[in-house]
Amino acid sequence: MDKGYSSLSVAIEQLQKEGYTEDFNLVEEGITSKGLQKEWKAGECDVVRYYRFEGMTDPGDNSILYVIETTDGKKGLLVDNYSAAGTYLSPEMRKKLEIKHNE
Repeated sequence: MDKGYSSLSVAIEQLQKEGYTEDFNLVEEGITSKGLQKEWKAGECDVVRYYRFEGMTDPGDNSILYVIETTDGKKGLLVDNYSAAGTYLSPEMRKKLEIKHNE
């Protein structure tokens, strides 16, 4: 990770200015964009950066902002909580979202 942000909203605003304008959501096999009405499988998208945010008073406010690029050139953001509990994701997609602590 190359820089940090003071809050999730600041990060989203800045990254959108950098061209990461799609709003991605998780689905079992990958990600989807409601705006584009398109879905990408895990092998068709890459997490290029991620940022973790922790709520000051409520642990439920913890989230991760994934910066994603697809193989067809779409750039966007995916906001998720710290765990994918309750959501089934394919092993390939779980691997894509894996946080590597040696970065």
